[in-house]
Amino acid sequence: MKKRIYSFSFFLFFFVSLLAQPALYTTEIDSAIIYLSDMKAGSKVPGVSITVMKKGEIVFSEGLGYADLEQSVPVDPSRTKFRVGSVSKPMTAAALAKLYEAGKIDLDAPIQKYVPSFPKKEHDITLRQLAGHIAGIRHYRGNEFLSAKNYETVLEGLDIFKEDPLLFKPGEKYSYSSYAWNLISAAIEAAAEEEFLSYVDRIVFDEIGMEHTAADHVDSLIPNRTRYYALTAGGEIVNAPFVDNSYKWAGGGFIATTEDLAKFGQAHLKEGYLKKATLELWRRSQKTNDGKLTNYGIGWRSGEYNGKKWFGHSGGSVGGITQLIIYPEQEIVVAVLTNSSDVNYRNVHHRIAHLFMN
Repeated sequence: MKKRIYSFSFFLFFFVSLLAQPALYTTEIDSAIIYLSDMKAGSKVPGVSITVMKKGEIVFSEGLGYADLEQSVPVDPSRTKFRVGSVSKPMTAAALAKLYEAGKIDLDAPIQKYVPSFPKKEHDITLRQLAGHIAGIRHYRGNEFLSAKNYETVLEGLDIFKEDPLLFKPGEKYSYSSYAWNLISAAIEAAAEEEFLSYVDRIVFDEIGMEHTAADHVDSLIPNRTRYYALTAGGEIVNAPFVDNSYKWAGGGFIATTEDLAKFGQAHLKEGYLKKATLELWRRSQKTNDGKLTNYGIGWRSGEYNGKKWFGHSGGSVGGITQLIIYPEQEIVVAVLTNSSDVNYRNVHHRIAHLFMN
């Protein structure tokens, strides 16, 4: 399907869209544009990108607004790279899955089997627990989310929290933790006998065909990387604070296009890239020790919206909020990326997915 890029006023681009769209899904696309435009205006987002896949085909792919306000660079869903935030976790989970299928990872072994330098705690913690946010590893504290320090290795990133006690006995409760994924990335390096970023690039991005996905190296020139924005208390759009996400590659350090994210979601719909049993295990909700479902598997959230089952992940970054949602029964993937820290999606990703179900 032809991709269209809009960077002018809503009324003009909506009129042009009516003329440019092919007959298939015209009504759905027009409604989706309205949803996105309302969200964009309501949150004062400089740029939005969306890609919708149905049964493996792109049926809607749009760029609204600007990747760079100062240079008036429009968003292109096939080229503009945004911070994906915690959608990095499913990407890391895919790398973990490949090692699991190769018999190189034991999900239930103590983490010290792979990361012997990590201090032993009062209880053993495992990769399965880490990946499901039930290990008791803490999340960000203070201004850690705004870290501008460069970390040369994933092991260095463990220094932030490795001496801290567990928040609770592993399995006792669900408590979201990006730092848990730092440990997972260190285990992946050990099991793969390869540097983490190199392994993910080769075994995930290259195999799936994600040509516009990479680590967000702030000291590198990366073509088509968006600028990052935020809102002041008074609602003024400003440049987002400078951060260096090398402290958390696995949990929130990648950039991508929406078309690449849609490919990634599609690769997790059916057996192929991963085995059927692995897909089911990775998507299946874990449980706390008392048997309560967490609605989080191994790198994937799950739930229902208007009676339809979905799995996916959201992502919050400095200068970007992400939604990746997958409806397996309907074979629909929706990826939405923005370049602002302050975005209220108002379930627009779910609402757009439901537009394309008929």
